[in-house]
Amino acid sequence: MPVKDLGFRRAAPALALFAAVRLLGLAVLAVWCAAAGSSPHTLLSARWDSLWYARIAAEGYGYEVALPNGDVHSNLAFFPLLPWLERLVSAPTGLSYGSAGLVVSVVAGLAAAWGIFAVADLLYGRRAGVFAVGVWAALPVGIVQSMAYSESLFTALAAWSLYGALRGRWLTAGLLAAAAGLTRPVGAAVVAAVWVAAVLAWRRGERSWRMAAGVLLAPMGAAAYVLWVGASTGGGLFGYLDVQGGWGNGFDGGWAFARFIGGKLASSAFPGVAAGTGLIAGVVLVLWLYGKCVRQRQPAPLLVYCGIVVALALCASGYFGSKPRLLLPSFPLLLPVALALARWRTPRAAVVLGAGALASAVYGAFWLNGSGPP
Repeated sequence: MPVKDLGFRRAAPALALFAAVRLLGLAVLAVWCAAAGSSPHTLLSARWDSLWYARIAAEGYGYEVALPNGDVHSNLAFFPLLPWLERLVSAPTGLSYGSAGLVVSVVAGLAAAWGIFAVADLLYGRRAGVFAVGVWAALPVGIVQSMAYSESLFTALAAWSLYGALRGRWLTAGLLAAAAGLTRPVGAAVVAAVWVAAVLAWRRGERSWRMAAGVLLAPMGAAAYVLWVGASTGGGLFGYLDVQGGWGNGFDGGWAFARFIGGKLASSAFPGVAAGTGLIAGVVLVLWLYGKCVRQRQPAPLLVYCGIVVALALCASGYFGSKPRLLLPSFPLLLPVALALARWRTPRAAVVLGAGALASAVYGAFWLNGSGPP
């Protein structure tokens, strides 16, 4: 693909669609909050994880909360790139760290949309790229893309790193994978994808110092932070796992999630049964979409990246309400949907996507004014 194809003009329809869907979500949230007497700014920038990120930006690491059951919630569980960027934005603007996080999310959301478009356009053409961005923006938990959370930032870094790997731009892929590793624990998925792309290129006969450098750079971000946490806590190589354990997070192959669903299904109350059934349907849908990705013959780096993101989201213990949010970066799952929409006539596809965007906006407003995404 020529370099000019990555220009703003080619991606403009996708970016405009992303902005329109997100603005719809924010507008519905504002109306809902006005009726409920809540603050959309607070919900987006000063609740749940956004408070932890803002505190890190303000005070650095070292803060923790001891719970009555003996668990310890340490802010070392949160990777540092988003707080660093919040400080970077806050310093010259005077914005609060939470508000600076919103600015980062706006920019990162557009960068993520552009990266998703670039990957889909490279593989399936411009029209599919536009719909891939639209579907990603209109996901039921798409409102998180507009929060002072790290999902948009991570997705942007992951998408562009994957694009770099697919194009053989190894230094770009490696540097962005390292940055993704400083953003979320699932940065390991990006590292694995870059390594798989490099192995396949090596088998095709490619030999270059850039490829070697990209492979070496890719894990540096995550490794540096995990080792620093281990040194800071005295836990060595397993120090970060101990920190996550304090939050009740770990990898158990999905056993805790299965028990949670089983508990819902065993409930005598209708809401519990409905929730359990919905969770099963959601898991089946995710696995079905991944199977479609395999049958679609997506490049191996995308399948590896997406597979690891899905596995970590579904097979980890912890707060189960976060699982839909944790799946947000798995945008390759949406490429089969984007291809299907791209084959439809534009009016029909626009109606379906518009209905999805409206439903996402309403659900996002309801969600943030309720349990929200912790």
